[in-house]
Amino acid sequence: MSELPFDPEVIRALAALLKETGLTEIEVAEKEGRIRVARQPAAPASLTVASPPAALPSHAEPAPAGAATSPIEEAANHPGAVKSPMVGVVYLAPEPGAPPFVALGQEVEAGQTLLLVEAMKTFNQIKAPKTGRLARILVQSGTPVEYGEPLMILE
Repeated sequence: MSELPFDPEVIRALAALLKETGLTEIEVAEKEGRIRVARQPAAPASLTVASPPAALPSHAEPAPAGAATSPIEEAANHPGAVKSPMVGVVYLAPEPGAPPFVALGQEVEAGQTLLLVEAMKTFNQIKAPKTGRLARILVQSGTPVEYGEPLMILE
C-alpha cells in the first residue's frame, strides 16, 4: 500500500476547522501537493421534512415589515455593505501589531483599503466601494469568512 501524500491527522484537523467555522470548503497547497476538504452544508430542517404543498395554509402572508431578521441578514442587505469577494481569512491591519487600516466612525474614500482577505497565501486588499463613514465592523481579525459575507458597513 502506498503512503498517503498527507497525514490523516491534517485532514481531520481541516475537517474540524470546517465544522468549527461553518465554512463549506478549505484548500491547502504545499510544494508536495494540494488537499481540498469540502462538506455540504446541512439542509435546513424545513427542507428535510417532506410534506405535500397542499398542507401549507392557502392564506399564508409574508412576514410583517417589522419582523425580526438576523443581524447578518440585515447587514448583508444594507446598501453600504462591503462583502467578501472570496473565501479566506480576514485581517484588519497590514501586519501583526500595526494599526488597523480603518477605524470605526472614520470617513473613508472610494478605493481606500479597508482590510485584507488572505486566500491561498495571497493577501487581497478589499477596498471601499464608495466614499462614506465606517459605521460597523462585522468581523474580527484572523477569522475565516465566506464568499459574499458582509464585512463592514459604510454609510
